[in-house]
Amino acid sequence: MKLQISSGDRQFLLDAALASPQTEVCGLLLGQNKDGTNRVETLVPARNVAADPARSFEIDPATLMATHRAARGQGRQVIGHWHSHPNARREPSSRDAARATENGQIWLIIAGGDVTAWVPHAIGPGPATFQPIAIEVT
Repeated sequence: MKLQISSGDRQFLLDAALASPQTEVCGLLLGQNKDGTNRVETLVPARNVAADPARSFEIDPATLMATHRAARGQGRQVIGHWHSHPNARREPSSRDAARATENGQIWLIIAGGDVTAWVPHAIGPGPATFQPIAIEVT
């Protein structure tokens, strides 16, 4: 599995994280999955409604529902989401692992001037583990 993202979208993510260095920014990834490649077609920024946005993220439910509805109407998919880590850690946090489910969705993390991609795997009860996936910038 790999992820394709345009250089412009990658830069948008880096700029969004840089513009909000004290809080986690977040949003959704719209795109297509073809032959094991997830291609990002649209980034949908969302308000972080977490109780502690400096350490966690929660995508605004209204944006989440509207984006899923619009994607279905356009024949597209929500293939994952993105969020930043102000602490510059590029890998998923323990909070991320506690909230993740094995649903095939991509987790993009923006941290330390880089973007990384992950897929969660749940092995029984307890926190998920994440496998990194390659990012191809087009």
